[in-house]
Amino acid sequence: MRLMIASLLLGALLLPSAQAAGDAAVGKHKAQTCMGCHGSPGYSNVYPTYHVPKLGGQHAEYIVAALKAYASQQRSHKTMHANAESLSEQDMADIAAYFAGFE
Repeated sequence: MRLMIASLLLGALLLPSAQAAGDAAVGKHKAQTCMGCHGSPGYSNVYPTYHVPKLGGQHAEYIVAALKAYASQQRSHKTMHANAESLSEQDMADIAAYFAGFE
């Protein structure tokens, strides 16, 4: 009985970290909206004029942190806020895993 309880507790502790890992294949589908700007080489916003950063090859942790900051409006960008605010943490992890895996 103790072994079973210990196994259940260990499984419960490991579950959040397993969910926190992103799935790049799932992220590819979730990132379709992102690709309109971040997947276009040399894309620049018209006004104000600025270069849109390429996300391919970026560290997944950085992308998740940036998405969380946009969602909470710690980073200000209306379009990014609108896109990030509806994402779950798993969505963010999946999208980040997808972008981290290609250049």
